[in-house]
Amino acid sequence: MRPAFRDQSGVAKYRHEVLGVVLRVAVAGRRDDRRADHAQSLPDGAPAPVLQVLARRRDHEPFNGMWALPSGPLEPSESMEEALARHLAEQLGLGSLGHCEQLASYSDPARDPYERTIATAYLGLLAGDEREPVGEGARWLDVDSLPQMGFDHHLVVERGTSRLRAKLSYTNIAFALAPAEFTMATLRGVYEAVLGHEVDVTNLSRVLKRRGQIARVRTGSQAGARGGRPPSIWAFTEDSYRVTDPFAVLGPGRPS
Repeated sequence: MRPAFRDQSGVAKYRHEVLGVVLRVAVAGRRDDRRADHAQSLPDGAPAPVLQVLARRRDHEPFNGMWALPSGPLEPSESMEEALARHLAEQLGLGSLGHCEQLASYSDPARDPYERTIATAYLGLLAGDEREPVGEGARWLDVDSLPQMGFDHHLVVERGTSRLRAKLSYTNIAFALAPAEFTMATLRGVYEAVLGHEVDVTNLSRVLKRRGQIARVRTGSQAGARGGRPPSIWAFTEDSYRVTDPFAVLGPGRPS
């Protein structure tokens, strides 16, 4: 690590960067990765949704060739939010996020082998039907099978995933991951991909309707996976973050 730079008063000067943990739920994997009885609502061979994080393969040292989260330093005239938006646009071609919040700060002196670097991480969410990133070397990686990542970025992804899982239980944060309109089966897939366990669709519907998070929009034009009447189409009632039930807990077998 390079020696610390100090000003005339002896105060240490160091690099401050922003990190982006940008998550989405996308279709990947196959139905036989899930319990057969629980996958009956999917057509044969239909893929199951998975939680993914956006990363770039580094093309320089340190950690050349390894995957890393989008990141970059702040300019003197920028806020951290402005710096994050700039780096996501320049590195990945991303515009606005469905939701963004400050996640945590990382200050281990050894986290960057080149120089002392403090990082402030942000959690960003995108709907699964958003366009792919255009940045060179960028890719969506499955959170449950991450490759080795540079710096401490695997820890940052774990923190972001844990934050998202917790907030699904007491906020409407799923609005930022879901399509604008969806069936309850689709929304259940979003919840299951994030939580990592099965969610009963009937109970999920009951809880979200009781909290006023979702509203029926119309009847679909096509029959469901098992035939019969077309399913109802739903939408979130708000497209901004809100705490809806501060006392709720979502756990295996407890969807409310």
